Amino acid sequence: MALKNRALRLFVLLSACLAVLPARADKAGDFDFYVLALSWSPTYCKQGGKNANPHQCDVRKPFRFVVHGLWPQYERGFPESCPGQPTRIDRRIAREMEDIMPSHNLVFHEWRKHGTCSGLDPEDYFDLTRRAFEKITIPGAFARLDKRGKASPATVEKAFHLANPGLDDDEMAVTCDRGELEEVRICLTRDLEFRSCPAVDRAGCRSSSLSVPAPGAR
Repeated sequence: MALKNRALRLFVLLSACLAVLPARADKAGDFDFYVLALSWSPTYCKQGGKNANPHQCDVRKPFRFVVHGLWPQYERGFPESCPGQPTRIDRRIAREMEDIMPSHNLVFHEWRKHGTCSGLDPEDYFDLTRRAFEKITIPGAFARLDKRGKASPATVEKAFHLANPGLDDDEMAVTCDRGELEEVRICLTRDLEFRSCPAVDRAGCRSSSLSVPAPGAR
């Protein structure tokens, strides 16, 4: 009886330990799909104020949608800062990405946190990031926007759906911050094909209406 109780206690302890372990270890190249995060730059510039990146927020040459990152994802959750990869990259890469990722610090951060988990070297990872960005057609309403507007998350998703045949509602999510449009996150396979991502979709903004700051507004 004592042996049986001891075995039961060991089983309970082992179960408790297993319950707190991650579902899978963060390992470079071990993930299910990518999320391309496109940030609405005017929101960042407006909310960031004096702390916002001066190049990105130069009112003379305002950016619109820019790349926040290309993020390796699990079906639920994501790996980050994977070991075994270099944490520093050549500043030349940041300069080459300026047209779609205007902040050098963002480029360096995205490599350390997300790029190291891609299984790619820095040059190939940022080349893939550019190809992912170029795959997406930005809806004309956002390309032409010149004054503050309003839109629901569903309206933003519909605009991207119409501009990108094959991109469905369950393959993207719109996020918001303080009632303003923050990002459009699009789920892609390793080959940069659209794919569904229920967990990402569920995490989208639930507001009925979002403010959309205009480019150049601070």
